[in-house]
Amino acid sequence: MKKTIAVVPGDGIGPEVMQEAVKVIDAVAEKFGHQFDLVYALAGGSAYDKFGSHLPDETLSICEKGDAILFGSVGGPVSEMQLPKWKDCERNSILTLRKHFSFAVNLRPSRVYPQLQSLSPLKPDLVAKGIDLLIVRELVGDAYFGVHKRDVADGERYATDEAKYTESQVKVAVHAAFECARKRRGKLTSVDKANVLTTSKLWREVAEEVAAEYPDVEYENMLVDNCAMQLIRDPSQFDVIVTSNMFGDILSDAAAVLPGSLGLAASASLNKDNFGLYEPPGGSAQDIAGQGVANPIAQILSAAMLLKYSFGLEAESKAIEDAVEASLAEGYRTGEIYSGEAFEKRVNTKQMTEAILRNLEKDPISVCNEKVSVPK
Repeated sequence: MKKTIAVVPGDGIGPEVMQEAVKVIDAVAEKFGHQFDLVYALAGGSAYDKFGSHLPDETLSICEKGDAILFGSVGGPVSEMQLPKWKDCERNSILTLRKHFSFAVNLRPSRVYPQLQSLSPLKPDLVAKGIDLLIVRELVGDAYFGVHKRDVADGERYATDEAKYTESQVKVAVHAAFECARKRRGKLTSVDKANVLTTSKLWREVAEEVAAEYPDVEYENMLVDNCAMQLIRDPSQFDVIVTSNMFGDILSDAAAVLPGSLGLAASASLNKDNFGLYEPPGGSAQDIAGQGVANPIAQILSAAMLLKYSFGLEAESKAIEDAVEASLAEGYRTGEIYSGEAFEKRVNTKQMTEAILRNLEKDPISVCNEKVSVPK
């Protein structure tokens, strides 16, 4: 396979961990006989320094010509957010990309690795049941894209935010979630607030209609407040969760805490043509930038998702995931996941990647590849 990947390292620890993820991509290409052409572009503060823009036309052009986008993290120090270089940096870069490419769904896996169970904030008996879930968040509807208004009436300030959904928007997200569930453990939970919100009533109605097309997948509806409680009370009950833009924003961040470190979290945003942007959701971590201690696993797992969802390379993606887990089983830990146990080996960014690459080399080649599609 020959594909072009737009690589956007970003700011802070972004370039450091992206460099490590690229090493893994190159190793996969060599091992499995692919050609991945990597074209680099700037976004965020690094782009502002050169172009005076957080998302220059050159970067947008490179992303348009690529077959997928591997994105780092953008943003500056909290103390400098008022400066032109950093003000609205995320909004002007990553959110603009999402809108430009009409990314319809966001995929956020949350898995507690057996080797890192002690890091989870949950009680050991809950973690021991196994936590491995995927949240599918609709990305182009809801209050994020509705009318926003502030005004004064009768001497009092007021504000309104319009939440709007179309039938087709709901269908795209729910179909994508069912396809994911089919490839996992065959269970889908649709989350809404249908007892109060009209948009949620439509969401549930459409989701149930789509569910009739997937009799092989166990399906249930759940109210969002109950889902938030269940994520803490018994997250092992979930396989795939599909929900609206706002609820997905909140629930995916809650689920990201379960593994114990954002350095282990990856994400994918896909449009109807399966063009995707892949990024770690943990941020640019400016406080540790340049120290070589950042955890590269989130960026590496984002690259694994890219291979799986945009290129249909299931075996290659699984090889990366297995190499990460094998490295954790061997005790390799960057600082934020190091607990001081005797068997652990505290390592820096590059050393963690070196361990992953060694285990990737050991992984047997599989040829079972199948593309996951976001319905048109």
